Amino acid sequence: MDFRDLKYFEVIATEGNLARAAERVHRTQPALTKCIDRLEESLGSRLFEKDGRGMRLTAAGHVLLKRTRQMALMVEETAREMRDHAGGLQGQVRIGCVPTMAEHLMPAVFAQLLAEAPAITVTLAVAMNDNLLASLRDGEIDLVVGPMLDGDPDIVSEQIAEDTVVVMAGPHHPVFDAPRTLADLVHYKWMLPARSVASRQWIDQTFERHGLPRPDVQIESNVLNWILPMLETTPLLGFVTRFNLVSGRARVREVVLPEAQMKRRLGLAYRKNGYLSPVAARVADILRVRGKELLLI
Repeated sequence: MDFRDLKYFEVIATEGNLARAAERVHRTQPALTKCIDRLEESLGSRLFEKDGRGMRLTAAGHVLLKRTRQMALMVEETAREMRDHAGGLQGQVRIGCVPTMAEHLMPAVFAQLLAEAPAITVTLAVAMNDNLLASLRDGEIDLVVGPMLDGDPDIVSEQIAEDTVVVMAGPHHPVFDAPRTLADLVHYKWMLPARSVASRQWIDQTFERHGLPRPDVQIESNVLNWILPMLETTPLLGFVTRFNLVSGRARVREVVLPEAQMKRRLGLAYRKNGYLSPVAARVADILRVRGKELLLI
């Protein structure tokens, strides 16, 4: 089985069209057809079937596509490892980070890292945890810093700190006019992250456990820098880490309800069988040592 055939196969599978694939890899359609024939003969299985004017993967084709992508990632990481072995603490590290950690934790981590290794380069992707973990699985980033992940056999997740996510509102919100219960919060509208985000799932489930309808979400956003200013100036409620109160930067108040306080384990995650460069490993070491110190809440 030729590795070049596998590379062409991946492009064909991605495009679902032989003409577009040929244009992408600068080969003729007959050459790509022969590539498919060689693979099918070698594996003893059909990889594609016709789909209108295009083509789609068979069950065997889906298996081969998954394995091909894994092999391509292994080749890429092997090349990186060889370069890093020769170069020591230098090169690039790709980190995914949830907004709260990017703002309150990573500046101190990067300050220490750059003092030790001034020649490195860093790519920082700031997004919600679900998107970051997808990028981690695909090999697009090396480390994820955010809420702990449990139950994925391909991902290692290490706890480095904890925080608490609480209900918040602007300082003059009517929710503060009298003592409140969880049931009272049903009467207000909310600004929350997408349903795929763990904190959103937790608050939805908390209301349901108490026999209440889920929060009435008027604005859905995953951009932390926008959530806090919106809570300050609108009659919306939000569900945000308490660390924003400790920092003193946000003009919001906590709606104190013990049953609506989500204890959240924060950690770093990386692929179980992936390669961690010396720089990425050093970032992980700094996080392990300083995580609780930097996020003591």
